Amino acid sequence: MNAFLHDAMHGKLPTRVVAAEDLPWIPASTPGKWAKPLRFLGERGFVELLRMAPGTVMPLHRHTGDVHVHQLAGQRQLCTGEILGAGDYVFEPAGHVDWWKIVGDEDMVAFVVVTGDVEFIGPGGEVLGVANVQTQRAEYARWCQEHGQSMRDLREG
Repeated sequence: MNAFLHDAMHGKLPTRVVAAEDLPWIPASTPGKWAKPLRFLGERGFVELLRMAPGTVMPLHRHTGDVHVHQLAGQRQLCTGEILGAGDYVFEPAGHVDWWKIVGDEDMVAFVVVTGDVEFIGPGGEVLGVANVQTQRAEYARWCQEHGQSMRDLREG
C-alpha cells in the first residue's frame, strides 16, 4: 500500500481487537472439548479457538463450507493416520469428510475458521447434529446467561 493511500485510510477501516484471554472457554456437550468464540461471520461461519483434551475424539463429520485450521498446541491424529502438531495448518474444502482424535499428553489447541455447517454423521450416513454460526452463537449466549456475563460483540462489521 502506498503512503498516500495508507494516510488516507488510516483510522477509516473497522479494525476489531479481541483479547482472547477475556473470553470464556465454553464446554461442548462432548466431554474434553471446549471452544472460545472469537468472531461470528454474519451467517457464513465463525472463528474460534478449539481446545480438546488427550483421548477426545472429533467424530465423523462433513463440512458444507471451507475450513481452515492452524494448530497451536498438542497433537491430533487424523483418520488417515497422519499426526499433526503445533504449527501445522490444514485446509478442508467443502464436502470433506473425516474424523480425528487427540493424542499425546497435552491439550490440543487450534485456531479454526469455519464456513457453512459441520454435519456430524451417523453410521448410516444420517446427520446426527450440526455445528454452525447459529449453534455457536447460541452456546455463547447460553454460557454468558448462565454465568451472569455480558456477551461481547463478536459480529463482523
